[in-house]
Amino acid sequence: MTTTNRRWLALPATLGILFAACTGAASTAVPSVAPASVAPASQGPATSAPAESEAPATSDPVESEAPSTSAPAESEAPESIKIGFVTHVLGNPFIQQIIDGAEAAAADLNVELQVTGPEGGDANAQLIAVQSLVASGVDGIATSVPGESMASGLNEIIDSGVPIVQFNILSPSVKAMYVGERSVESGRTLGALVLEEIGGESATGQVVIGNCFPGFPVLENRAAGVQESLAAAPGIEILGPFDVKVAANENYAAWEALLAANPEALALVGLCAPDIASLGQLQAANPDTTFVSGGYDLTAENLAQIKAGNAYVSLGQTPFMQGYLPIKMLADVIRGEADVDLSEGGFLDAGTEIVTADSVEEPFDLPPLTFDELEELAASPEATREYYQPLIDGRIADWADNIEPIENESQ
Repeated sequence: MTTTNRRWLALPATLGILFAACTGAASTAVPSVAPASVAPASQGPATSAPAESEAPATSDPVESEAPSTSAPAESEAPESIKIGFVTHVLGNPFIQQIIDGAEAAAADLNVELQVTGPEGGDANAQLIAVQSLVASGVDGIATSVPGESMASGLNEIIDSGVPIVQFNILSPSVKAMYVGERSVESGRTLGALVLEEIGGESATGQVVIGNCFPGFPVLENRAAGVQESLAAAPGIEILGPFDVKVAANENYAAWEALLAANPEALALVGLCAPDIASLGQLQAANPDTTFVSGGYDLTAENLAQIKAGNAYVSLGQTPFMQGYLPIKMLADVIRGEADVDLSEGGFLDAGTEIVTADSVEEPFDLPPLTFDELEELAASPEATREYYQPLIDGRIADWADNIEPIENESQ
């Protein structure tokens, strides 16, 4: 894979931020799996169509610097440590938001962050990337786990003494804690919102479900939750889940074909980040065929379609939390500041965000946001960092007190 530009994460000269109003102009959210062209991890999310590039996984990691965002440190900085951050896709707006969170943590915690990963959910290539980082001498690894084929290799690394934290996509077989959403409950929430919009339990008609990455446990769990909520209406016929692909152009084409085959469908529901953008564009292109669109993640593209009235609802999964918290956990354990055995496993809830054109719901009692303010966060890693300061000072700082059984992720 072509490597992105290198730079080292430096400890910011400042550490205590006051919560400020959201400002800026970059991007913040996409599904767990929609690839685009590879962009440096330190830049804003890529918004263009997928670009051709060399196979990733075996190239050097990106060492990038999160923006300095805090106030002067009151004590001497801890010794620098190296942590590898491996995603299942680079260049994707949603994944970039997670990377932005990890970079913010690295800047706050004096961590040299090395970001790498394949371009499109290749679990074997991703494992090779993890192994390469371990061979280079990193002190810990944060990684998504898009396939069971990674479990054995990751467990060997853990047994060798290198701690690992999973984020966004997990394998229960890996001896590591996981930071992510409550996937089945998230699906229930989305299904209930869509059902209410199409008429509630008395609704009759078809609802089409699409999954951009069939087989990923988190996405399968979302699908199960959506179907459970829709089943409350006996008159609803559920079609799918169908494979709607992850690349933006293929995703749109898949949804276009599904709408053509089911023009009377009441709703089209996607489980991944590219879906709302595709469904919104599809609705705009077919104004005489109306349907309710529901999906995931709060990318600038998705928010634009909701704002335009072309899509109804999208659920976020707090990507900042999914990036920042794994780095905090690893740093605390590596430095001996937390007496926690990460290899015992466990689940830390990243929270669910619920967004329509009329309302924005954030988890963990975070300050309320208007839709316009949410758009500003989606465009600015710096504004996002400032907004989540209460989360950093509270739930993230107290992460060891919030560990749940891994089974809770899928309940």
